[in-house]
Amino acid sequence: MTAGIADAAHAVDAATVMGLLPGRPRLLALGEPTHGADELLDLRNDLFRQLVEREGYRTIAIESDCLMGLIVDDYVTSDAVTSGIGTLDEVMVRGFSHGWGAYPRNRELVRWMRAYNEGRPGSERLRFAGFDGPLEITNGASPRQALTALHAYLTARVDADLLPCTAETLDRLLGAGDRWTDSAAMMDPSRSAGRTPEATRLRLLADDLVALLDTQTPHLIATSSEDDWYRARLYGRTATGLLRYHFWMADASPARMARLLGVRASMMAANLLAIAEQSQRGPALVHAHNGHLQPEKSSMRMGGPPVEWWSAGAIVGSELGEGYAFLAAALGTFHDHGVQAPPADTVEGLLYALPEDRYVVDARRLAAILGEATPGPRVSPWFGYAPLDPARLASVDGIVFVRDARSSAEVR
Repeated sequence: MTAGIADAAHAVDAATVMGLLPGRPRLLALGEPTHGADELLDLRNDLFRQLVEREGYRTIAIESDCLMGLIVDDYVTSDAVTSGIGTLDEVMVRGFSHGWGAYPRNRELVRWMRAYNEGRPGSERLRFAGFDGPLEITNGASPRQALTALHAYLTARVDADLLPCTAETLDRLLGAGDRWTDSAAMMDPSRSAGRTPEATRLRLLADDLVALLDTQTPHLIATSSEDDWYRARLYGRTATGLLRYHFWMADASPARMARLLGVRASMMAANLLAIAEQSQRGPALVHAHNGHLQPEKSSMRMGGPPVEWWSAGAIVGSELGEGYAFLAAALGTFHDHGVQAPPADTVEGLLYALPEDRYVVDARRLAAILGEATPGPRVSPWFGYAPLDPARLASVDGIVFVRDARSSAEVR
């Protein structure tokens, strides 16, 4: 059995990954079973460099706030040190959500991208994107940034009579930022601002602003830079997505959590599809938790029955077909969190018995080798690590396996 499994496992490089796929996907999704493992981020950085240098990839998208990601993109595509964007230190603080800016491997990625871009024409430059909504575990952001940026873009380019409201009206309806970001609203729907009269009016105005963006497309494309046009669309879908998220934050029905998770996945998927649409920038590597990128339903348990929703990967894969590919990642050990050597009768255990530190595995071939002797599921002692589901091997395009991992020393 071990010899057969070794035949399905190969060194991790861009050529091997591409050899697992029927063609070059517009979006190549690389999952991770946990956040913050240095070795997984090293692998991501190494693979992205190879994809750039050998396969023409030009964008990386990570599980971070899509609006904050614009700061990183401006930094890596900017020539001048005194451009006003800020230093690398400032960009790492302001350009990442979820604390990702503190991770040294993310810093190395941003530094390398900027160095790669120096002296290259715009069409050859690497781009950075966050594809998550402006959402944290306990709350969503105010829709102020997205709504006001969209309004300002339209104000500068269309007749004032076509605008559904003034900037002053938006400012009054949006109110103070803390009314939107109250963390208590995650557990107490009555604390959410999402169904107030102001929020209801804002949803209608956001819809009208996005509709105006659509109806004025020929004029706006002719009078905008490519980046300004794509960013305006990002502002529009982020504003409507955030207002929808806050609406369901105020819901008290049993379906509330499934709705919230579904809205987040929908926002992620819309951002990924927009990245795929920009074919002139070349294909993109996408990096996030396996649960966001897998081509099937995701689920989680929060004290009651499991909550299920269609992941961003499932949504995008349904639309792009072979234009979307997914590599699930797995770990052998993560000692910092009590995840010890995997049992031999699990998929991770079978891969852990191989001699090298990391592999890319032909998942479908592995499933065929195992046949009816499919291993049992691994059980993690730590909630933050999600083992592979052996029943889903044949549904992924490949597995990236890292033998041993540790948390970043900077954020322990």
